[in-house]
Amino acid sequence: MDFTMHTLIIHMSGNSKRGANVEHLLYTLPNAEVAEAVNGRTAVSHHVHPTRHGDVHDPRYPFPLSPGEVGCFLSHRSCWQRIVDAGWEYALIVEDDLSVDPEAWQTALSLVEAHADADSFIRLPAKRRESPAAIIDQAGNSKLFLPRVIGLQTVAQVVGRNAAANLLAASTTIDRPVDTFLQMHWIHGQQIQTILPNGVSELTEALGGSTIQKKKSGNKLAREFKRTLYRAQVAARPQTAG
Repeated sequence: MDFTMHTLIIHMSGNSKRGANVEHLLYTLPNAEVAEAVNGRTAVSHHVHPTRHGDVHDPRYPFPLSPGEVGCFLSHRSCWQRIVDAGWEYALIVEDDLSVDPEAWQTALSLVEAHADADSFIRLPAKRRESPAAIIDQAGNSKLFLPRVIGLQTVAQVVGRNAAANLLAASTTIDRPVDTFLQMHWIHGQQIQTILPNGVSELTEALGGSTIQKKKSGNKLAREFKRTLYRAQVAARPQTAG
């Protein structure tokens, strides 16, 4: 097995607005390579992976999947498969709008190096929205902890080989975005940890906005009600220590 830290940068070739940032990430992140992002529109039109409308898992996801969300999910699945196929112990998976503060980032990586293994899934989120069920370790101001409710977004995470295999097996059909799928620890059986603070931020707006374009249809109030209800259903199933 390969115990070297590797990095996969999810990026769609031809996206010139993000190209310079990708070059910077290739230079600064450990053993980095580009993982070609999946074009969601092509994937949907060619039915390359089974999808459903939020009804595979409980709670039901109340919004239709956009092609961009399908592409994002399949891009992460491709990275999980790469980790399994390469026999890496674990790898860092990042999206191409990642930016890091070097000092805080190195502190976070020291926690990764001390604790990550083939069974790990460690989030390095840009937003501080998670509260701990248990604190596992601390380095400087950074804490590695088990979040009660797993946060959204997937700008950076460390994924172990066994964790990647678990997630692949649990996502043979896609019915919601990848970050909301990852929240459902009761479905995929993968413990998910978080490091905060970690020096991570997103350059999404500076690089031209999100690559997941999704038209919002229907009544805004109704959408917010559905979103709030769904989040409450997820929060009702927290991760617990022990």
